[in-house]
Amino acid sequence: MAQISLTFPDGNARRFDAGVTPADVAADISTSLAKKAISATVDGEHWDMAWPIQADATVAIHTMKDDAQALELIRHDFAHVMARAVQAIWPEVKVTIGPVTDHGWFYDFDRDEPFTPEDLGQIEAKMKEIINARDAVRTEIWDRDRARQFYLDSDEPYKVDLVDRIPDGADLRMYWHGDWQDLCRGPHLQHTGQLPADAFKLMGVSGSHWFGDTSKNLQRITGIGFRNRDELKAHLTFLEEAEKRDHRRLGREMDLFHMQEEAPGQVFWHANGWTIYTQLQDYMRRKQRAGGYSEVNTPQVVDRKLWEASGHWEKYQHHMFIVEVDESRDGENDDASSKNKDQTRINALKPMNCPCHVQVFNQGLKSYRDLPLRMAEFGSCARFEPSGALHGIMRVRGFTQDDAHIFCTEDQIQEECARFIDFLADIYKELGFPDFEIRFATRPEKRVGSEESWDYVEGALENAIKAVGRDYTLEPGDGAFYGPKLDFYLTDAIGRVWQCGTFQVDPNLPERLDATYVGADGEKHRPFMLHRACLGSFERFIGILIEEHSGKLPFWLAPRQVVVASITSDADDYVTEVVDLLKAVGVRAEADTRNEKINYKVREHSVGKVPVILAIGNREVEERTVSLRRLGEKQTRTVGLDDVLAELGKETLPPDLR
Repeated sequence: MAQISLTFPDGNARRFDAGVTPADVAADISTSLAKKAISATVDGEHWDMAWPIQADATVAIHTMKDDAQALELIRHDFAHVMARAVQAIWPEVKVTIGPVTDHGWFYDFDRDEPFTPEDLGQIEAKMKEIINARDAVRTEIWDRDRARQFYLDSDEPYKVDLVDRIPDGADLRMYWHGDWQDLCRGPHLQHTGQLPADAFKLMGVSGSHWFGDTSKNLQRITGIGFRNRDELKAHLTFLEEAEKRDHRRLGREMDLFHMQEEAPGQVFWHANGWTIYTQLQDYMRRKQRAGGYSEVNTPQVVDRKLWEASGHWEKYQHHMFIVEVDESRDGENDDASSKNKDQTRINALKPMNCPCHVQVFNQGLKSYRDLPLRMAEFGSCARFEPSGALHGIMRVRGFTQDDAHIFCTEDQIQEECARFIDFLADIYKELGFPDFEIRFATRPEKRVGSEESWDYVEGALENAIKAVGRDYTLEPGDGAFYGPKLDFYLTDAIGRVWQCGTFQVDPNLPERLDATYVGADGEKHRPFMLHRACLGSFERFIGILIEEHSGKLPFWLAPRQVVVASITSDADDYVTEVVDLLKAVGVRAEADTRNEKINYKVREHSVGKVPVILAIGNREVEERTVSLRRLGEKQTRTVGLDDVLAELGKETLPPDLR
């Protein structure tokens, strides 16, 4: 039999017969490793322990200590075991697909009756039985016709459809977990007993469709799974904390905003929420003005001709809201329901600001002396997001970007990039995120432009990051087709990572939209266009802030900063005086002189996340003091009126004005 050479992570190589499996290799190394092994990496690919190795290769054997590989296998096997459990309890249920997700898995089922919470408990119990049975997992490769006939005979129509969707020539790998079978690319564990029976939980049921076909309604059961019970408990604690911080719940409690069916994916800002919005926008406006940006404003509805010229109509139309207008209509008596096709103009709500900014740049002759030209806009944009992807104000269809574009020469890219990173770092620090991650996305396989240009621009970005003393993570091949980019990620109080800022180099759009400047040589040249954003969208960033602070926003951003509450009606006049004086020093203050007990008032305003409550009774009136209580603190303190005005007047200033 032919021999092959297998090289291990320590650099040592050994010879085996061709067709040896990773399980055989593990057993040859040690009995202990053979028992602990769960999968292998062969020449960079994740392999099942039962797959044969036919040629020389590098091989690494994985155990439960290997995070990425272990979690992938655990969650994939949990999905299969769950599907097996469902069909063991309800044999008539049809199975579809069950992929791994970030923290677990889901599996979609076709069942006439809806699954209930009690059903989930029954499924979990059956899963534990299957795990404890330690049934062997085996795999075979079948041809398409054999697999198709197998699923026809088994009355599994979704699997038949799945077989038909697999490209010609692809291997069809059939897996058995005990006597239960599924079509899957693998890999999987060696037996069901390798799953940790105390480290999973079924989370719920939702509706789904078979590959988007709304006529085929399915039920999706989701679960989470980890390597051990402690990891599961830690994640459940994380989910509880995330639920407490959910911006949608806090938005209701704080009376910030609401969403409704008549405007899906769009925000109805209430007075409190709009106060946060405008405070944040005013802050960004001051920062950008100080940073050398000129603010512009461009139309929201733009003719398709511009989107065609920019390339967005071809590549992005499915995300755009189309507006058709009959230009022949000239009065209120026209029938709006009947359109003159010859006079109908097709427009789109802008999904981004960049093509419009090029139009502003193109007005009037530009010289190299005008560059770099930094153009900013709080641009209202609209993008069609699938209804299933919408999530509060985090994922919406109508939003405002803190968008800006820098028009510059090639040799200005490095300086502008370094300048932006420092600019961004200052903003993030003042907004409570002193640490952030930079991810550097480089040239993709399909791209425009010369290799020399890519080399220069990528070098400019890398040098800029190093010049400001920042670290970065390289993401090879993830750049846009027209240029590399930097993405900036924030980590919130419970460890979630959010991509907010971006910096992208684009020579393509100025070319498409014929943007030019006159160089020192008197000739016309193309500028580079640098796309940049700091917060991303205001809607999403406000959602992040709400969840980061659990609604307890920094004093300067809090929509309701101070409530002055009376303890007795005799204090009402003094309450009004204090409120007026606070407003005079810029504090958003309001009075609460209702005939309610002070404990009731404090509790109610604490739920509304009011940062400061000033309680006033007869003693405070006599001494011209206030009893000050801050949100989250149990103790109150007595403060003189002049002192509290000075203290809170200073705190209400945004960080850039202190």
